Amino acid sequence: MNKRSERPIVVGLGEILWDLLPNGKQLGGAPANFASCAAALGARGVVISRIGKDSLGREIFHRLAAMQLERTYIDMDADHPTGTVSITLDARGQAQYIIHENAAWDFMLANDDLAALAASADALCVGTLAQRSSVSRDAIQRLLSATSPRCLRIFDINLRQHYYDAAIIDRTLTQSNIFKLNDEELPVVAKLLGLTGNPQEIARQLFKRYPLRLIARTRGEKGSVLYSPDDIDEIPGQAVRVVDTVGAGDAFAAALAVGLLRGHAISQVHQYAARVGAFVCTCVGATPQLPKEWMERF
Repeated sequence: MNKRSERPIVVGLGEILWDLLPNGKQLGGAPANFASCAAALGARGVVISRIGKDSLGREIFHRLAAMQLERTYIDMDADHPTGTVSITLDARGQAQYIIHENAAWDFMLANDDLAALAASADALCVGTLAQRSSVSRDAIQRLLSATSPRCLRIFDINLRQHYYDAAIIDRTLTQSNIFKLNDEELPVVAKLLGLTGNPQEIARQLFKRYPLRLIARTRGEKGSVLYSPDDIDEIPGQAVRVVDTVGAGDAFAAALAVGLLRGHAISQVHQYAARVGAFVCTCVGATPQLPKEWMERF
């Protein structure tokens, strides 16, 4: 993973929506969170998604402009509403989600313009949620197939409710070279894919089965682990005052992608990604403003 352009093209592909938090709504959806953080860290952040032709959709358009994210690849849907997610927080700030169905992003379509963007992307991140409908799933898989061999194809699994199965996970892993998951998702993935053993042994089996270069395992307050085929890099958690955890994993993935694209060593990238993810935990919502010096120092 060599150093590339100073402003790499980093794409979040999938759902864009409003997180309906106890204290108000925040722009959300893992791909939008990912692209927003990548842009804040100096990349050209792009979101591919679909919103409704409604007031919530228009508000997303205005918000994306304020966040300096490109809106060219956001499609408008006259028949389905802009997506929303109802979120509650427990005493530790951990989020619980109710993701409303038949949203505009369930009906994404791939076209030649989107395929051209995917082909030019330096990094592209997808999850499972936006693949819950066959329409968007087909579009996502087509766009993954359109990426170049040099592209970081990041599968940030983001298991939500019941919107995943073994077939979706297997197919997406087959087209990915970076896999990110958390400690709660690890046993679920292992069971679905028939993997056994401790986390390191599961990682080893994943490397044998899929074309992965890196596996990122986040552990919340316990820290995180990066596995490569030949090495392991582990760091402890950072002591921070958690406000909510929404978007922290997306920020971690974005910082990981930007750091790798800039050619930094795995250990350095890992420290940076953990720091960015921890910062997001101290803020309300998934896309807080990051300190400018973080972009300048990395």
